[in-house]
Amino acid sequence: MQAMSKITTRTVVLENENVDTDQIIPARFLTTTSRAGLGAHAFADWRYEDDGALKADSLFREDARDDFGVLVAGHNFGCGSSREHAPWALLDFGFRAVISTKIADIFTGNALKNGLVPVEVDAATHADLMEQPGVELTIDLEAMRVTTPNGGVDAPFRLEPFARRCLLDGVDPLGAILARDADIAAYEAVHG
Repeated sequence: MQAMSKITTRTVVLENENVDTDQIIPARFLTTTSRAGLGAHAFADWRYEDDGALKADSLFREDARDDFGVLVAGHNFGCGSSREHAPWALLDFGFRAVISTKIADIFTGNALKNGLVPVEVDAATHADLMEQPGVELTIDLEAMRVTTPNGGVDAPFRLEPFARRCLLDGVDPLGAILARDADIAAYEAVHG
C-alpha cells in the first residue's frame, strides 16, 4: 500500500443504488488470489457485450481510466457477499476511493485493509456530487473532509482511527503491528 494523506482527482458517477459485490466483480472472475489484473473485470457485466466487445455507452471507459480516481456511487454500495476481490478490482481499475451515503460494513472493512478509501457523506453532499460527474475533488485524510476547488462541496467524513492511521502510513493492519515489533518485544521482556 502507498501512504496517502490526500486524493485529488476527478469523479465517475454511478447512480445505481444497492450495487453489490457481484456487480462490482462477477463471481466467475473469482478464480485467483492475486490482485493483478482484476481491474479488467470490474463492473464486467456493465462494461462488455456478450461477445466481449466494450459497450459504447459504458460509464467505465478504458480511455478515461487515468482521468478519474473516485467513484461516487448510489446508496448502499458494496452490499452482498463478502469478497475482498471487489476492492481489489476497483483499485486495479484505478479507483482510490468510493463516496456514497452508505457503504456496506464488510466492504468498508475490506476496502480499508487494501487501501481503497470508503467515504460516507450526508445526503445533500452526495446529491451535489451525483449532479457533477467528472468534478475534481479532494479527499483529505488529515482534515477528514471532501472538498471541491470551487467551494461547492466542503463536507466532513469519518473513518475508524486505526484504519485511518494505516492509510496515512501506507500499511495494512499487519504492517502496522509489525512496525511496533520493538515495542512488543520490550513489553514481552517485562511482562513475558
